[in-house]
Order: sequence, then structure tokens, then C-alpha cells
Amino acid sequence: MSRVTGTPPSALDVVLPCLDEAAALPWVLGRVPPGCRAIVVDNGSTDGSAELAASLGAHVVREPRRGFGAACHAGLLAATADVVCFCDCDGSLDPALLPFVAGRVLDGTADLVLGRRRPTGRGAWPPHTRAANLVLARMIRRRTGLRLGDLGPMRAARREALLSLGLTDRRSGYPLQMVVRAADAGWRVREVDVPYAPRTGRSKVTGTWRGAWHAVRDMRAVLDEPPPHGVARRSAGEAEAAGRPSPPVVRDPGTTARTEEPDR
Repeated sequence: MSRVTGTPPSALDVVLPCLDEAAALPWVLGRVPPGCRAIVVDNGSTDGSAELAASLGAHVVREPRRGFGAACHAGLLAATADVVCFCDCDGSLDPALLPFVAGRVLDGTADLVLGRRRPTGRGAWPPHTRAANLVLARMIRRRTGLRLGDLGPMRAARREALLSLGLTDRRSGYPLQMVVRAADAGWRVREVDVPYAPRTGRSKVTGTWRGAWHAVRDMRAVLDEPPPHGVARRSAGEAEAAGRPSPPVVRDPGTTARTEEPDR
């Protein structure tokens, strides 16, 4: 039985962008912790994902504009909790870890927390997507000074602060734009390790070498954007000269994020 709560108020709202994820949804929604509200944003599924999510107790939002960013932002606009989390809906990440990821936001020691993926088995992180991620990490450091190990699809931040960033990308650059604009605004960006399992089904964005590099191309365009009016753009050198420390991977003392083997 799903442990999703269907109505606010909730301690956390969890945005789950969804495009044909019916095979993964029962496990994903069943792992959403009590006190968290699942917001499944259907981005044009043809496999009954929206109806299935609703039957499992999720709050379903329909976003007809195709694009990962369009789905994420629709979920952010539908959120009501003070802290909003984002999580892929393909079963590769365990929603049970969301309170762990959001912990530094909830206790006021971070403004944006990213889940740094740690593969749990073969096939969890194909070579082409890992290579693309390394390229992006270098590009992010040059642009912002942040020493990130991953772009972190599982993440958490305060809702009003996210809305204040004025995010405009509605494609695969949305997660990157969030990080870049947060860095420009002086946010405390942190990472925590999270297990990363093989996804259910094929990725719509990075399932091939071509798709992965198209995503990098889209994200490069985000990095080339000027910052919002009144916000100074920082390079890596400027960030270090200003004394802003690069964010370490943060773990709770004596623990790491753990998850049970996905039962799929």
C-alpha cells in the first residue's frame, strides 16, 4: 500500500516529473515517507501513469508542454510546503531518502542540497551519462566555483527561494539553471551521497550517447546565459577570491544514506 499523503499540509512536497513511468510508479510512490506529499507531474504519458499515480494517492498535475524543466516547474508551482524536493520517477533513486537529503535545508545549514549519485550495481550509470556528468561538473566549476561531483537529480530547497530564482529553462537545462542561479545568488549549496540503482525503462534524455551530448549542449547554453538583473556573474576565480568555500560532500556523522534493494 502506498504511504503517500494526498492532501496538504505536508512537511515536504516531492515533485516527481513523469513521462510513461507506470512500471516504476508503484515502487516509487510506496517509498515516499509519511508526512511527504507526492506531486506527480504527468508530461504527456500514454501508458496510464497519471491515472495510476492518482489511484496510489499522489497529487497529479498535468503539464502538456513537453520538457523535463516544464514538468519540474509545474510541480514547483503546485507545491505548498515550505521545503520542496525533486526526485526522478524511474525507480533509480529511493524517495525514502528525501528527509535525509532535505535535512540540511530544514535545519537551516544549507539552501540547496543535491543528492550525489553513488551507483549500486552494473548498469546504474552507463559510461556515456557518467562522461557527460564529468563534463558538466567541470563547466559548473568554471562558471560558479562550485566543486560539485554530480548535478544531483534528487535535491531539496525552500519553495519561495526557488521561485525567487526566476527559472526559465523548460528542457533538460532546468536542474543546471537552478544550481547556477543559486550560486550567483550566494546560496549555500551542499551535496550528500545517495545510492543510485538501475532505472526502470530507458531514459528519455540520456538513454543514448547522442541524447546525453544533446543534454550537455542544452546545458552549455544555460551556462552561457547572463545572470538575472542585479546579480553579478561569478567565475571560479572570482568565487575563490571572494572567499566562498567550495561545498564538500556532506554526510551525517557516522552514517551514509542507505536504501533497501529495490523490489521491482
